[in-house]
Amino acid sequence: MIFGYARVSTEEQNLDSQIDALNQHHVERIFKEKMTGTKKERPQLQEMIQHLRKGDTVVVYKLDRISRSTKHLIEISEQFDSIGVIFISIQDGVDTSTAMGKFFFRVIASLAELERDIIVERTRAGLKAARARGKKGGRPFKNQDKVNMAIKMYQSKEYTIQQITEATGLGKTTLYRYLDKGQKEK
Repeated sequence: MIFGYARVSTEEQNLDSQIDALNQHHVERIFKEKMTGTKKERPQLQEMIQHLRKGDTVVVYKLDRISRSTKHLIEISEQFDSIGVIFISIQDGVDTSTAMGKFFFRVIASLAELERDIIVERTRAGLKAARARGKKGGRPFKNQDKVNMAIKMYQSKEYTIQQITEATGLGKTTLYRYLDKGQKEK
Protein backbone atom coordinates (compact mmCIF):
# COMPACT_ATOMS: atom_id res chain seq x y z
CA MET A 1 0.00 0.00 0.00
CA ILE A 2 1.15 3.54 -0.68
CA PHE A 3 0.67 5.92 2.24
CA GLY A 4 1.05 9.68 2.14
CA TYR A 5 1.79 12.07 4.97
CA ALA A 6 0.98 15.78 4.71
CA ARG A 7 1.59 18.35 7.42
CA VAL A 8 1.36 22.09 7.89
CA SER A 9 2.41 23.96 11.03
CA THR A 10 -0.73 25.97 11.76
CA GLU A 11 -4.50 25.63 11.38
CA GLU A 12 -4.51 28.60 8.99
CA GLN A 13 -2.18 26.90 6.51
CA ASN A 14 -3.49 24.78 3.67
CA LEU A 15 -2.65 21.15 2.83
CA ASP A 16 -4.01 21.26 -0.75
CA SER A 17 -0.71 21.54 -2.67
CA GLN A 18 0.81 18.65 -0.70
CA ILE A 19 -2.28 16.50 -1.18
CA ASP A 20 -2.31 17.22 -4.94
CA ALA A 21 1.35 16.16 -5.21
CA LEU A 22 0.71 13.00 -3.15
CA ASN A 23 -2.27 12.08 -5.33
CA GLN A 24 -0.05 12.36 -8.43
CA HIS A 25 2.11 9.64 -6.82
CA HIS A 26 -0.96 7.37 -6.59
CA VAL A 27 -1.12 7.48 -2.80
CA GLU A 28 -3.91 5.26 -1.52
CA ARG A 29 -4.30 6.75 1.96
CA ILE A 30 -3.19 10.18 3.19
CA PHE A 31 -2.58 11.04 6.83
CA LYS A 32 -3.05 14.79 7.38
CA GLU A 33 -1.74 16.82 10.28
CA LYS A 34 -2.00 20.49 11.24
CA MET A 35 0.62 20.79 13.93
CA THR A 36 4.14 22.10 14.34
CA GLY A 37 6.90 19.77 13.19
CA THR A 38 8.92 20.48 16.31
CA LYS A 39 6.58 18.23 18.28
CA LYS A 40 7.78 14.68 18.07
CA GLU A 41 4.42 13.27 19.16
CA ARG A 42 2.18 13.71 16.16
CA PRO A 43 -0.91 11.46 16.28
CA GLN A 44 -1.42 11.09 12.53
CA LEU A 45 2.25 10.25 11.92
CA GLN A 46 2.13 7.65 14.70
CA GLU A 47 -1.08 6.17 13.31
CA MET A 48 0.45 5.90 9.82
CA ILE A 49 3.53 4.17 11.22
CA GLN A 50 1.30 1.64 13.00
CA HIS A 51 -0.34 0.73 9.68
CA LEU A 52 2.95 0.13 7.84
CA ARG A 53 3.85 -3.36 6.65
CA LYS A 54 6.76 -4.77 4.66
CA GLY A 55 6.58 -3.63 1.04
CA ASP A 56 4.54 -0.49 1.77
CA THR A 57 5.63 2.95 0.58
CA VAL A 58 5.49 6.28 2.43
CA VAL A 59 5.40 9.42 0.30
CA VAL A 60 5.86 12.98 1.57
CA TYR A 61 5.95 16.24 -0.35
CA LYS A 62 9.20 17.37 1.33
CA LEU A 63 11.45 15.97 4.05
CA ASP A 64 10.62 18.84 6.41
CA ARG A 65 6.96 17.79 6.35
CA ILE A 66 7.72 14.53 8.17
CA SER A 67 10.58 15.78 10.34
CA ARG A 68 12.19 19.03 11.43
CA SER A 69 15.47 17.60 12.70
CA THR A 70 18.09 15.38 11.10
CA LYS A 71 18.05 13.13 14.14
CA HIS A 72 14.30 12.54 13.93
CA LEU A 73 14.50 12.04 10.16
CA ILE A 74 17.16 9.37 10.63
CA GLU A 75 15.09 7.68 13.33
CA ILE A 76 12.07 7.58 11.03
CA SER A 77 14.07 6.34 8.04
CA GLU A 78 15.68 3.61 10.17
CA GLN A 79 12.23 2.61 11.40
CA PHE A 80 10.96 2.42 7.81
CA ASP A 81 14.04 0.42 6.78
CA SER A 82 13.60 -2.07 9.63
CA ILE A 83 9.98 -2.68 8.59
CA GLY A 84 10.91 -2.91 4.90
CA VAL A 85 9.10 0.27 3.84
CA ILE A 86 10.15 2.45 0.90
CA PHE A 87 10.36 6.17 1.63
CA ILE A 88 9.88 8.85 -1.03
CA SER A 89 10.21 12.62 -0.72
CA ILE A 90 8.86 14.21 -3.90
CA GLN A 91 10.55 17.62 -3.82
CA ASP A 92 13.87 16.33 -2.46
CA GLY A 93 14.19 13.54 -5.04
CA VAL A 94 14.62 10.86 -2.38
CA ASP A 95 13.50 7.31 -3.08
CA THR A 96 14.94 4.61 -0.82
CA SER A 97 13.99 1.92 -3.31
CA THR A 98 16.97 3.15 -5.34
CA ALA A 99 20.67 2.88 -4.58
CA MET A 100 21.01 6.70 -4.55
CA GLY A 101 18.10 7.05 -2.12
CA LYS A 102 19.67 4.60 0.31
CA PHE A 103 23.03 6.32 -0.12
CA PHE A 104 21.44 9.68 0.70
CA PHE A 105 20.18 8.44 4.06
CA ARG A 106 23.48 6.77 4.90
CA VAL A 107 25.30 10.05 4.23
CA ILE A 108 22.85 11.95 6.45
CA ALA A 109 23.25 9.33 9.20
CA SER A 110 27.03 9.54 8.96
CA LEU A 111 27.00 13.34 9.15
CA ALA A 112 24.69 13.28 12.17
CA GLU A 113 26.94 10.75 13.91
CA LEU A 114 30.00 12.88 13.13
CA GLU A 115 28.24 15.95 14.54
CA ARG A 116 27.39 14.08 17.77
CA ASP A 117 31.00 12.84 18.10
CA ILE A 118 32.42 16.34 17.60
CA ILE A 119 30.09 17.74 20.27
CA VAL A 120 31.19 15.02 22.71
CA GLU A 121 34.88 15.73 21.97
CA ARG A 122 34.41 19.48 22.47
CA THR A 123 32.54 18.93 25.72
CA ARG A 124 35.24 16.63 27.08
CA ALA A 125 38.00 19.06 26.06
CA GLY A 126 36.13 21.97 27.67
CA LEU A 127 35.60 20.06 30.92
CA LYS A 128 39.25 19.00 31.01
CA ALA A 129 40.42 22.60 30.46
CA ALA A 130 38.04 23.87 33.16
CA ARG A 131 39.29 21.26 35.65
CA ALA A 132 42.88 22.24 34.86
CA ARG A 133 41.97 25.83 35.87
CA GLY A 134 40.45 24.53 39.13
CA LYS A 135 36.80 24.84 38.12
CA LYS A 136 34.20 22.29 39.03
CA GLY A 137 31.34 21.29 36.77
CA GLY A 138 27.67 21.16 37.65
CA ARG A 139 25.20 23.56 39.12
CA PRO A 140 26.37 25.92 41.83
CA PHE A 141 25.14 25.08 45.32
CA LYS A 142 22.30 27.16 46.75
CA ASN A 143 22.76 29.21 49.89
CA GLN A 144 21.90 26.69 52.62
CA ASP A 145 20.41 29.40 54.87
CA LYS A 146 17.91 30.30 52.13
CA VAL A 147 17.11 26.63 51.53
CA ASN A 148 16.50 26.07 55.25
CA MET A 149 14.33 29.18 55.43
CA ALA A 150 12.28 28.03 52.42
CA ILE A 151 11.74 24.58 53.93
CA LYS A 152 10.62 26.10 57.27
CA MET A 153 8.24 28.48 55.46
CA TYR A 154 6.79 25.56 53.47
CA GLN A 155 6.39 23.36 56.54
CA SER A 156 4.65 26.17 58.45
CA LYS A 157 1.85 26.07 55.81
CA GLU A 158 1.45 29.83 56.25
CA TYR A 159 2.99 30.81 52.90
CA THR A 160 2.22 30.09 49.26
CA ILE A 161 4.90 28.67 46.99
CA GLN A 162 5.08 32.03 45.23
CA GLN A 163 5.66 33.85 48.52
CA ILE A 164 8.37 31.36 49.48
CA THR A 165 10.20 31.65 46.16
CA GLU A 166 10.01 35.45 46.22
CA ALA A 167 11.29 35.65 49.80
CA THR A 168 14.19 33.21 49.33
CA GLY A 169 15.10 33.69 45.68
CA LEU A 170 14.83 29.93 45.03
CA GLY A 171 12.95 28.69 41.99
CA LYS A 172 9.93 26.40 42.32
CA THR A 173 11.79 23.43 40.89
CA THR A 174 14.71 23.96 43.27
CA LEU A 175 12.36 24.27 46.23
CA TYR A 176 10.53 21.07 45.33
CA ARG A 177 13.83 19.24 44.77
CA TYR A 178 15.03 20.13 48.28
CA LEU A 179 11.63 19.26 49.77
CA ASP A 180 11.66 15.90 47.97
CA LYS A 181 15.24 15.30 49.10
CA GLY A 182 14.19 15.98 52.69
CA GLN A 183 11.31 13.50 52.41
CA LYS A 184 13.64 10.76 51.12
CA GLU A 185 16.11 11.33 53.98
CA LYS A 186 13.41 10.66 56.61
